[in-house]
Amino acid sequence: MQELGLAYAWQTGDMVSKTIAIVLLIMSVLSWGVMIIKTVQLLKLRGMTRRAVTSFWRAESFDSGVEQLNTGPGNPFVHLAQVGVAANAHQQQQSSQLNSRFDLSDWLGRCLKDVLEEHLSRLQMGLAILASIGSTAPFVGLFGTVWGIYHALKVIGTTGDASLAQVAGPVGESLIMTAFGLFVAIPAVLGYNAISRRNKGVSHALARFAHDLHAYFLTGARVNVEETSQGVPAGTTDKRFASATVERTGS
Repeated sequence: MQELGLAYAWQTGDMVSKTIAIVLLIMSVLSWGVMIIKTVQLLKLRGMTRRAVTSFWRAESFDSGVEQLNTGPGNPFVHLAQVGVAANAHQQQQSSQLNSRFDLSDWLGRCLKDVLEEHLSRLQMGLAILASIGSTAPFVGLFGTVWGIYHALKVIGTTGDASLAQVAGPVGESLIMTAFGLFVAIPAVLGYNAISRRNKGVSHALARFAHDLHAYFLTGARVNVEETSQGVPAGTTDKRFASATVERTGS
């Protein structure tokens, strides 16, 4: 009786079957690598978001608020704040000229929007890989199964022995490729859905922070819905360091 199993299927497989198995293995490693990297990134962004919502708008000054946010490189909230300060200072400088026709709201909105879109595009990095693997891995595995069955039937036709013992083993081992394809695709699809859902939350927080910065540089106070709902007048916390920012950007 011939020995069956994964080792036997690998040893008896031809170059096409082995190539398909290696491709599926690479796809699996790649998808898990993307999911781990994105998970770590989203965990860091969750902490950054929490500090942006709580610590920044309760700081004594704009600079101290940025310092509390700036816990490491690549913080999108710090980048938004810095670009907002630079855009506001540039508008203050240009407004002193007689021929200047800068509109602060449009100028701030454009600068903050560019930074926001840059970081939102970074959030989407890697999702195309997961989507591609999740949609193609089952078909790659199915192709391996079809090729394995064809190879097994070709051997049976050559030997002339079509008994159940001779057919069931090779065909059953060929079906392993389909299972391998599903094993690769299912985590990729689940990871894609989970990361996309988390990305929406981060995207909403970044957009809200950019909107609050826009309102702050125009009015000197943040549109603070949370504090209003708790009975605190909107902008009470933000006005503590409004004058400091105006003096710095106007100088």
